[in-house]
Amino acid sequence: MEFTERLNALSNKIKQQTGIIITEEATKTAFVMPFIHNVLGYDVFDPSEVTPEFICDVGTKKGEKIDYAIMKNNEVQILIECKKIGEPLNINHASQLFRYFHVTNARISILTNGQVYRFYTDLDAPNKMDEKPFLEVDLLDIDENIIPELNKLTKSSFDLESIINAAGELKYVSQIKKVLHNQLNNPEDDFVKFFASRVYDGIITQKVRESFLNLTKKAASQYINDQVNERLKSAITGIAPPAPGSQSEPQTTEEEVQKDDKDIETTLEELEGYHIVKAITRAVLDAPRITQRDTKSYFGILVDDNNRKPLCRLHFNRSQKYIGLFDIEKNETRHPIATVDDIYSFADILKATANLYT
Repeated sequence: MEFTERLNALSNKIKQQTGIIITEEATKTAFVMPFIHNVLGYDVFDPSEVTPEFICDVGTKKGEKIDYAIMKNNEVQILIECKKIGEPLNINHASQLFRYFHVTNARISILTNGQVYRFYTDLDAPNKMDEKPFLEVDLLDIDENIIPELNKLTKSSFDLESIINAAGELKYVSQIKKVLHNQLNNPEDDFVKFFASRVYDGIITQKVRESFLNLTKKAASQYINDQVNERLKSAITGIAPPAPGSQSEPQTTEEEVQKDDKDIETTLEELEGYHIVKAITRAVLDAPRITQRDTKSYFGILVDDNNRKPLCRLHFNRSQKYIGLFDIEKNETRHPIATVDDIYSFADILKATANLYT
């Protein structure tokens, strides 16, 4: 099965069996082990690959166990701590993860109740697990946007450097989304005042703020509905709405004519490809130097927002996808790829190209 199908199969199993699972051990057997085995692709029956009840003495604490350790070459890659299905997850449940993270080689840890999976790393301080996850997955409410990120943690695609490089952006984007969700549904006073001050000319009194509280919620709701309706209209008519943030491509040769924004739609696949290339090459270049420009014919990834400094091009607007790579003379060679994740196969070439601009 495809990765998304395996996720959905486990999601259906959770929906059907949650009511009869009443212990932590049953949760691990019914849900967590299938997640490790079927979704992430690690062999739970091979103790050299997945070690249950992993023991690591920490200071004065002897014989303490972590539920699962995923291994590679006899080194811990991922630590997993489990709770009972339905039990709320909080940072207090992760005390053992904190201790083990500090004394093992693991850079990824997971806290789960079989339904919700929270992924942590050490972005804030080296070898110290962050208090906030960089990725959260709810198998009963799967966000399609995070599926490619989860796929990076599978055995077949696991690339620790790329995961860590992308984790910072994932962590803060998810937190900003939560803030936006909370503000749009239950706006704080400063949030309401921000909008009121831009549309109301009078003095913003308490009565005005109370009035704008409802107006802000109503405007936010209508705006979201408008965006949904635009997408539905686009799907029905086949005319794509303008993509937020899409940019026109400046002329690079006599044959490449500048395109209008309204003719360009940046797809989620193109953005995913951009983030993969950025994660790979930021080991060579500072992240702010890696930029993107979308055009009618291809999605360009550049250095310093300069057409004379191309990293690669993504040709995704056709049935056969290609990644265009450049040699030292800036000549492009297109390579067919089946999925966006195939970009990782060209990591060495991308880093070599990035080195040209250091």
